[in-house]
Amino acid sequence: MIMERNCYIIAEAGLNHNGSIDLAKKLIDLASVAGADAVKFQKRTVNKLTTEDFLNAEDNRFPSFGKTYREIREHLEFSEIDYKILKKYTKSKNLDFIVTAFDIEAYDFLFKLGVDKFKFASHSLTNLDLLKYASKKKIPVILSTGMSEMEEIDTAINIFKSNNCPVSIMHCVSSYPTPQNECNLSFINILKERYNVQTGYSGHEIGYFPTLLAVANGAEIIERHYTLDTSMEGFDHKMSLNPNDFNDMISKIREILHIFGNGQKKVSETEMITRNKYHVSMISIREIKKGEILSEEMIEYRNPGTGIPPKKASLVLGKKAKEDISNNSILNYEMFI
Repeated sequence: MIMERNCYIIAEAGLNHNGSIDLAKKLIDLASVAGADAVKFQKRTVNKLTTEDFLNAEDNRFPSFGKTYREIREHLEFSEIDYKILKKYTKSKNLDFIVTAFDIEAYDFLFKLGVDKFKFASHSLTNLDLLKYASKKKIPVILSTGMSEMEEIDTAINIFKSNNCPVSIMHCVSSYPTPQNECNLSFINILKERYNVQTGYSGHEIGYFPTLLAVANGAEIIERHYTLDTSMEGFDHKMSLNPNDFNDMISKIREILHIFGNGQKKVSETEMITRNKYHVSMISIREIKKGEILSEEMIEYRNPGTGIPPKKASLVLGKKAKEDISNNSILNYEMFI
């Protein structure tokens, strides 16, 4: 049986929990109610992010998180206990638990925890040490391709394929937000044809219209940031979908997939009504006596289509009428022997 095309929808909670387990659980609840397939968080080893000078530099973007870049990043990191709680809660909602690993130490942390899939962000695509390390573990990976050149994508994909590690690839434009004229959705099918792996779209545009077009263009995975409130303090809230838009987006994605169907041609139930009314079938154009042999001169094909269709004419032509048949009758198989 041919099934309708599916689309795996990742609810990117990311850092929009603001360091709060309670907010993270509310985001998981929202993803579940909206009909997503997975929830995704992010894990960094703060000391491995950048230089000490950069980490310790004053940063006043989010005062309630901290006064330096290090303090802000540390505020947004969950502990091992926190992650165990989030994983258990996510699985209780029948959602896959995915986390982006930004470094090898974070990967090991998550590998020990146990995740359904790993995500690697666009800026990790050229971190070959991380990709090689992950590929040897053979846990399914989703790889974003923003701000990357084709040769860099080739190298990354080959790392996973050469180690038989399941990999999916996401078209992504690393502009926040992404202008619609830079979405370049045609690239989705280029990726699909070039690498022959599951291919999707990670969108950062305002609204979700390009995301719907990505689904219509063949995206098999969709990843979108979402938040409880776009006015909240934090890195990603302003470019995230609010709860209503997130719900609407998923509903429309499912509707689009249903509209596309399974690609198999058959007469639908509603078409059958029209077919029976307007297709042609065999009609008598004169009276036919009992025992008379049916011939082409006795019939024409007219509406409705409830009688013998032209393609089945050979089943009754040359046979005897079982009874008298009046002129202008719709002929059926039971009338002949």
